[in-house]
Amino acid sequence: MSTQPISVPHDDALLRDFRATRELTLALAAPLSDADATVQSMEDASPSKWHMAHTSWFFETFVLRDFVDGYEPFDEQFAFLFNSYYEAEGERHERCHRGMITRPSLDQVRDYRAHVDSAIGEHFDALPDDALTLVELGIHHEQQHQELFQTDILHLFSRNPTAPALWPAPRRLHEAPAPELRWIEGRSGVVDLGHDGESFGYDCEGPRHQALLTPHALASRCVTNGEWKAFIADGGYSDPMLWLSDGWAWVQAEGIAAPLYWRQDDEERWHQFGLDGLQPVDDAAPVCHISLYEADAYASWAGARLPTEAEWESAAQQLDASGGNQLDEAGGIRPAPAKGGDGPSQMFGDVWEWTGSAFRPYPGFKPAEGAVGEYNGKFMSGQFVLKGGSCASPRGHVRACYRNFFYPHQRWQFTGLRLAKDL
Repeated sequence: MSTQPISVPHDDALLRDFRATRELTLALAAPLSDADATVQSMEDASPSKWHMAHTSWFFETFVLRDFVDGYEPFDEQFAFLFNSYYEAEGERHERCHRGMITRPSLDQVRDYRAHVDSAIGEHFDALPDDALTLVELGIHHEQQHQELFQTDILHLFSRNPTAPALWPAPRRLHEAPAPELRWIEGRSGVVDLGHDGESFGYDCEGPRHQALLTPHALASRCVTNGEWKAFIADGGYSDPMLWLSDGWAWVQAEGIAAPLYWRQDDEERWHQFGLDGLQPVDDAAPVCHISLYEADAYASWAGARLPTEAEWESAAQQLDASGGNQLDEAGGIRPAPAKGGDGPSQMFGDVWEWTGSAFRPYPGFKPAEGAVGEYNGKFMSGQFVLKGGSCASPRGHVRACYRNFFYPHQRWQFTGLRLAKDL
């Protein structure tokens, strides 16, 4: 999870971004009780309290400890409790047992965050460029965790039989139908892809490289809930011919019959659980919380396929990555219906879009030196790339070359799909 080396100026913009990011995390946590913030609902998810402390540990360790003379850690035990993957930083608490960290309390974690924030603000003007680069990395790292924060608490609340809403006011659902799906021809031939090194980017987004695209087209919008209902009604979850071998084994073993968080009432009407509670499924909105296995099966059923990472990125390069339905403030979030238009819609925001591309390094990739270079260089195995961000992604966080990655069975994130086809 390192960044491309860039020169970060000593200006107020970076400090403002730091403070705004830290404040948003606190706002996301505002409705939580200590119990809400402590429980771990599955190994893939982390407690809210852990996210809040881990992102603070990042700034404390890689900025304050390494660049501020005489800095003393807030608590010597926190490095063990709140390190995530960094072998170079020593032993760490097991991921599967993060929900056992009943202490420190949520209030103590808030105190920890306040301590770190104060120290960063106090020493900011004296930090060298290398430290400021890490501050910028830490901001983007915390934005990643803000999305995980929301998806993890959503999964936790979904396991509560009372289906509680984190945010009390139900979100008004759209009733207009989705615009007609159109096919938009993509670029063919050799294209330039990857991070250009001109601004912030994670190491896995580069280096800039060329890829060959064959004639193809992408769907104008994401697949909708209404279209997914047709897939279910047509026996999509019971036809082994539609599924990858591993996917069919997963469906059978887990009893998968609908997207995660979909529930049927006594009259067989579909509802979907969200941070605003249990709501009727909006047929016009993008389907979400589906695995790569489900996305691939649907594409086969529809007579299409998943786009490659290169096809998707090529189509998105000229679009506004800060547009669309993305996170601006704490509150209830759901994917929203496409608005139509001549070009592709929903490329950024709403749902992370599965691609058929494995998360592997680009030609010429070299992991960054030091502890911050461990993350992407170690986990490029068995995972697939998703593109575009979601309604839970902080606005300004994603870009066309941004590479999210998950295992093919995982679906607790806001994951959906856009169809592609060969021409």
